[in-house]
Amino acid sequence: MTWIEALLLGLLQGLTEFLPVSSSGHLEIGKALLGIQVKDSLVFTVVVHGATVLSTIVVFYKEIYALIKGFFRFRWNDETQYLTKIAISLIPIAIVGLFFKDQVETLFDGNLTFVGAMLLLTAAILALTYSRKFNTRAIGFLDAFVIGIAQAAAVVPGLSRSGSTIATGLLLGNKRDDVARFSFLMVLIPIIGANMKDLADGQMLSNEAIGWVPLLVGFLAAFIAGMMAIRWMLGIVRKGKLIYFALYCFIVGMLAIILS
Repeated sequence: MTWIEALLLGLLQGLTEFLPVSSSGHLEIGKALLGIQVKDSLVFTVVVHGATVLSTIVVFYKEIYALIKGFFRFRWNDETQYLTKIAISLIPIAIVGLFFKDQVETLFDGNLTFVGAMLLLTAAILALTYSRKFNTRAIGFLDAFVIGIAQAAAVVPGLSRSGSTIATGLLLGNKRDDVARFSFLMVLIPIIGANMKDLADGQMLSNEAIGWVPLLVGFLAAFIAGMMAIRWMLGIVRKGKLIYFALYCFIVGMLAIILS
């Protein structure tokens, strides 16, 4: 992998991780177009995912600090309840990670037809939110679990995680700002957990095909693009403009199927 390819894929990861267009789907398409073997890119995928985690922490550092501070007061306050909702939302993804990890990994084989089909499904989910005009409910515990199911389903390439979780929250009637913030914060632990597992399994050290320069370039590109995408996405959800991403996912999904 050259540093230019790393730059392109890093930008792609950083932008699409938070925009509702499926980062995994775009990475699969990007790898296929650039001719990068999936087996040779695991270490890069882990690194750029770590970059997006860091970008989330930087953007939401005030919220994260307030949640941690409130939690260690050891009271059933707003912060403790919010963290409990995040914990509830992680139950479905934990089940998938523990019992279906091998099956999910087989889907990341460069099959553009499958990726395209999932992008079309993402487009349909986003389009459903277009008619949802009244979002006034706070996220409840049951809402958190349902949003968590959406996140678990989005482990497949082409089905947008942010798109699925935000759209699910909106369809449940949750407040737009709350849904977007919850969607970004709930993904921190799964990504960190997945990266730590790869480290424990030695997968970060099992691949010497990628040099440090491409990894550093990819990390920085994903980090900067991620911060930009988060701030952009918060404004998009607030204005209810997800229909444009539905159209985008439809077009890219059709192109992926045709290219396959």
